[in-house]
Amino acid sequence: MKAKNIVTLFFALLAVVALISSCGGVQGNVATNGSTSMEKVIGVLSEQFMNDNPNVNITYDPTGSGTGIEAVKNGTCDIGLASRALKSSETGLVGTVLALDGIAIIVNKDLSVGDLTVQNISDIFTGKITNWKDLGGEDLEISCIGREAGSGTRDGFESVTETKDACILAQELTSTGAVISAVGSNKNAIGYASLSAVEGQDAIKAVKVDGVDCSEATVRDGTYKIQRPFTLVTREGEELSAAAKAFFDYITSSVANDLIRQAGAVPVA
Repeated sequence: MKAKNIVTLFFALLAVVALISSCGGVQGNVATNGSTSMEKVIGVLSEQFMNDNPNVNITYDPTGSGTGIEAVKNGTCDIGLASRALKSSETGLVGTVLALDGIAIIVNKDLSVGDLTVQNISDIFTGKITNWKDLGGEDLEISCIGREAGSGTRDGFESVTETKDACILAQELTSTGAVISAVGSNKNAIGYASLSAVEGQDAIKAVKVDGVDCSEATVRDGTYKIQRPFTLVTREGEELSAAAKAFFDYITSSVANDLIRQAGAVPVA
């Protein structure tokens, strides 16, 4: 091996060692707050980062996107979690897309209907279609289950289906898990939930939308129409603490892609 190549390799190895040492030396607390739909994603990323950096403690408060955005704005958390893009009115903040998430349209596993158009979904949630028989299913009155105002999942769903402030809900629930449970226990029901939360649930099924399954591949290529971003929210013009910055840099790098994918979301790095 030529001397020049040996020197180059030596300095490359030094850089790797310095990076490992730097990450291992990080310490402190990191507070995250927001979207309940991001629970699996932020959970696996936090666990791995804390395993690699035992002097860092990361907390997650599942309050919903709107509350998480407000928390980072008023300084009560380091990183806000929103399952939607920031609105133009949410100033003084920076949104960084961590991953993409399909919003699955879910029904009870025993319902015969398995494919709906976006227009069908809009008509169901606004009360224009009220019985499953009108969509080729059983003679059952449809029960719509949705999320509370301020939920990123609700905001994403209503934006795509153009049903903002027009949904007629039998139940308005405050978490993704509650929606899944409600739909799973009611054959008449329809709801919406994050793709990452739906996988592995036996009491429900995700219907096709315009003939397209909700999956990582169809979310990434854009053929599945009901999707939204998972967004990290930070304060504009303010430096994160060393621990928070190290965590932020880690989860937005390609190194985290496999973990994001394991949690059911679609990485973008």
